[in-house]
Formats: sequence, C-alpha cells, structure tokens
Amino acid sequence: MNGRLGLAVVLGALASGAAPLRIVTTTSDLAAIASAVAGGGAETHSLCSGREDPHVLQARPGMILRARDADLWIRVGLELEIGWEPAVLDGARNARIRPGARGHLDLSEVALILDVPEGPVTRAMGDVHPMGNPHYWLDPLNGRRMAAAIAERIAELRPDLADAVRANAAAFQRALDERMFGPRMVEAVGGDALWSRALDGTLDAFLDEPSQRDKLGGWVAAMRPWRGAAIVTYHRSWIYFARRFGISVIGELEPKPGVPPTAAHLAALEERARAAGVRIVLQEPFYSPKAARRLAERIGGRVVTVAGSVGGEREATDYLALLDLIVRRITEGA
Repeated sequence: MNGRLGLAVVLGALASGAAPLRIVTTTSDLAAIASAVAGGGAETHSLCSGREDPHVLQARPGMILRARDADLWIRVGLELEIGWEPAVLDGARNARIRPGARGHLDLSEVALILDVPEGPVTRAMGDVHPMGNPHYWLDPLNGRRMAAAIAERIAELRPDLADAVRANAAAFQRALDERMFGPRMVEAVGGDALWSRALDGTLDAFLDEPSQRDKLGGWVAAMRPWRGAAIVTYHRSWIYFARRFGISVIGELEPKPGVPPTAAHLAALEERARAAGVRIVLQEPFYSPKAARRLAERIGGRVVTVAGSVGGEREATDYLALLDLIVRRITEGA
C-alpha cells in the first residue's frame, strides 16, 4: 500500500532479528487490509479466497496447519465462519489465537453492524445471523475502522512494529478517504470531518452546497446519481454498500437467506421490482446467474455480476480496487 512504510518495517524487522508476525485471516478482504497495515512486518494468509462463498467453506488440513503457527487470527465474526472456524481452531491447538486470547481479533466488534434481528431466530427463517449481517466489509467506513483495529492489535502483540503499523493504517485510511470523496474534498475538509457528517446524517446536505460541488470526486461522486435508486440482490450481502451510497435493496432472489430462488418468489419479487423501478440485479460470481437473468429480462433491467471480496475477480487485487470495481460495474451503462 505504502511502499516506503512497508520497506521501513522490513528493514526494522531485519535489523532487530525479529521474525515477521504470522497473520491468518478467515477471508481475503481481511487479509488485504491486514497486509496494507502490517506492510513487511507480517506474513498474511487468507483461508477463504475471494472466489469462494465463506458461508459454505469446509475446514481443510491446510487451514489447520496455517492456524497452528499463527500469531494473530483475524475473523469477520457474526457467525459467518461458524461452519468451519471451530474445526480449524480446535485442530490447530494454538492457544495464542483462541477466542479470548489477544491473538484472536474479531473485527465485528469495531464495525457498524446492520440487520440485527429483533426477537428469536430459528432455522425456519433461513441462514439468518442472530448477531447481525456479517458482510460489513463492503461499507468503506467499516474498512477504515478495521484498519485502525488491526494496527492497534499488531502494536500490542509486537511493540517494535507499533509506529510503522499505525503510520500504515493512517496512510490506508487517507487513500480510502480520497477514493471515497476525491482528493480535493479530502484536502479541503478532511476525512475525519467527512465521515463524521456521514454518521450524523449531514453529509448529503453539505455536499449539495454550491461551494462543495466542484470538490467532490471518488466513489461518492460516481454513485450520487444512484441515490434513492432501488435494486435487487441475490443474497443479502450488499446492504452495507447500498446503505453507504443511498441505495435501497427492495428484495433478494433468495426467498430466505441461503435458500435458492423459487418460481413463486421470483413472481412476487418481479411485481415489487417493477413498482420500485429496479434497474439492476446485483450478485456475486459464485451464484448461478439464471434467476437474475430471468428477473432482469422481465423488468427490463440488467444483471450486474461483481465480486464481493478481494480476489473474486482479476481486477479486485486489494480492498480499494475491490470497491473501485463494484462502483464501476454498477455505474457503467447506467
């Protein structure tokens, strides 16, 4: 991410004779952010590639071997990894990275979480996560918060890397802010101030002020024509991205989370999509395109297939590139 900072970390580690910190993450998005923050001071490996659905991943011997030597385990949490993480951690027998240890970092604890169910959750509701929707990395603000949390945990585990990882996290946040709002807007107002306005609900009015309009760039400028638009998604994995950019998800192709589309559900969804003026059906590449194509044809819309994780497509080389790709796919041809 930041070449000079990364080189400084490498040289510092070599000079002190310290071995790189061994980081294992459950998903590629966490690995991408951790790599940007740690620089050369760590070796980072993801157990789930961006081309795999983390809901249905299976524990494999290679995962256990990675976990056995890890100094820091980073997970999404909110039970996203519940089907395979316990088997990996139990098989690794590595006390450093067990839940509750300082080498176990659950980033859901610092993220802004949506879709927390009210009342009891049962299997009849489908694959509902009782603590909230786990796809929070698709909100750029959560990416910013995750970078800071990773830096602080590395600094705790390896004080010799503290200054470098904090500087790397700040550089990552600055780069993210500039991609989000454009360099001119960040230079004029500051990333912290812009995100504070996003949180208190005053950002849109501020950006509409005549004195600010010519400064705005980045993802926000590209997505502003989509504010108020309605979309349909395959799985309920896009609500964080949609909420951040003012888009409404009016339904999913799945009748319940984790349940494949049915003819009856698609017919009802078609009526709602027509009424809401839906123009796109959004889904990840690892889902079948048949239902999305069928619905898009019937409502006169288009299917947008795009990776929801780093590595899910060739262009999604890191966290910022992933969000670049998503914004470009949604806005192209609009």
